[in-house]
Amino acid sequence: SYGDRGRPLWLQVAESAYRFTLGSVAGAVGATAVYPIDLVKTRMQNQRSTGSVVGELMYKNSFDCFKKVLRYEGFFVLYRGLLPQLIGVAPEKAIKLTVNDFVRDKFTQRDGSIPLFAEILAGGCAGGSQVIFTNPLEIVKIRLQVAGEITTGPRVSALTVMKDLGLFGLYKGAKACFLRDIPFSAIYFPVYAHCKLMLADENGHVRGLNLLTAGAIAGVPAASLVTPADVIKTRLQVAARAGQTTYSGVTDCFVKILREEGPSAFWKGAAARVFRSSPQFGVTLLTYELLQRWLYVDFGGIKPSGSEPHPKSRISGLPPVNPDHLGGYRLATATFAGIENKFGLSLPKFRAASATPVKTKAAA
Repeated sequence: SYGDRGRPLWLQVAESAYRFTLGSVAGAVGATAVYPIDLVKTRMQNQRSTGSVVGELMYKNSFDCFKKVLRYEGFFVLYRGLLPQLIGVAPEKAIKLTVNDFVRDKFTQRDGSIPLFAEILAGGCAGGSQVIFTNPLEIVKIRLQVAGEITTGPRVSALTVMKDLGLFGLYKGAKACFLRDIPFSAIYFPVYAHCKLMLADENGHVRGLNLLTAGAIAGVPAASLVTPADVIKTRLQVAARAGQTTYSGVTDCFVKILREEGPSAFWKGAAARVFRSSPQFGVTLLTYELLQRWLYVDFGGIKPSGSEPHPKSRISGLPPVNPDHLGGYRLATATFAGIENKFGLSLPKFRAASATPVKTKAAA
């Protein structure tokens, strides 16, 4: 790529490590800010419309779910499962942001532009790479979030969930996770990049509030369009209780939900998902971009777009040169020649440098 020319490999690795560190901090900040909304989203998606004993008609909507959790379970339950979420979300968001920036840099042109297909590819690669961290994190988080619906039974903790699942169990529902995360990032990052361009000032600089706005706007289509995959992933990863339908895989889950609950079931929790993902990624990208500005390290690569103002040249905005215009060089030459003849002056002559000397008619 243009940005990697002349840079040694170790410097590129150091830049990726730097981005990974900043992405970890940004991911933790974003996840903490919207975690209660995520809990509501999970409970809404796990609620079965038919064929269920537990959870049936427990919540009317996302707001009703939030009120009941707060009233019957307490404020701190809204942050139940946050610690494993933070442990997992830091490397998850870090690798997503790092891979996206890495692939985008490879396709960045000399003028700073990136083809649309490259933006989509970068986002898709970022979404796919994060699943190694996302899936274990999500399954532990989901089981902790729905544990409060049953007040009897043994206390559920992150350690007991991981012990019950085992290593391979932590990757249950990974296919659905891929189906959700790859399209999400393939939509999110290109939309975010173009929103940044539209919200930049006349000098190309993007302010903090506009960064937050761009991140939030991009989260709306990305989060809403992949809700069906998120519902399937949630159903596969949650521990089914007595009376609840069980699923053997992505296809089986899709068919049973469609047959038993109808197409609308695939959009359960869509509002909560948008209200969570949109501000979460807005806060995450805002934190990430600001950290890159405040803790800037020059690795000789490509600087984040919008991080610095680039004033437009005033000369470039002038109309094209017209030699016959009043003040153009043809009229100016004749004017100065007349002055020389009238006053007997010899004004200095300047010629543009050229490979071969230009012969004048007088010399010929």
